[in-house]
Amino acid sequence: ANVGDPQALEHLLAETERAFGGLDILVNNAASGYNRPVMEQRVKGWDWTMGINARAALFLSQGAVPLMQRRGGGHIVNISSVGSFRVLPDYVVVGASKAALEAVTRYLAVELAPYNIVVNAVAGGLVETEALKHFRPLRENRRLLEEAARRTPAGRNLQPEDIAQVVAFLCTPAAQMIRGQVIVVDGGYTLTV
Repeated sequence: ANVGDPQALEHLLAETERAFGGLDILVNNAASGYNRPVMEQRVKGWDWTMGINARAALFLSQGAVPLMQRRGGGHIVNISSVGSFRVLPDYVVVGASKAALEAVTRYLAVELAPYNIVVNAVAGGLVETEALKHFRPLRENRRLLEEAARRTPAGRNLQPEDIAQVVAFLCTPAAQMIRGQVIVVDGGYTLTV
């Protein structure tokens, strides 16, 4: 579904209810952005990025609450980025949108707790996915990936599975008392730069 379209979100939630009768876990993983320097940003890119990365997560989570209530509660995990707290080249709008998403995470965690809905976020570091082709500094210099892996204490860049395993853990009873937190998954990279 195009999460930037409120009608598409409503359709997605209605189809989920029809197919499953409720919802246990929502992972807000949709992301988009205009990766450009500050002085090249435009209102359209700002609005689009904020809409996909922050607004959609808020309203999809809001719509998921009744479906989770039918199941006695649930889990929401928002996917953020270390760019929410670290300055990355050409990342101002995405970084700001992810910081907004982290704030939304904290508010949801508090306000949805009475419904037994646990809300957290995972801020990923450099995850090797197809999305990297849209990040100009890496597109122009692929050696930056190798350099990032060397500078990461874990000795490599992240794979999607590294994020997925933390998301899965946050949706277990063992993580019931972790609420409103942003778990950084970056192999230790931000500790050393």
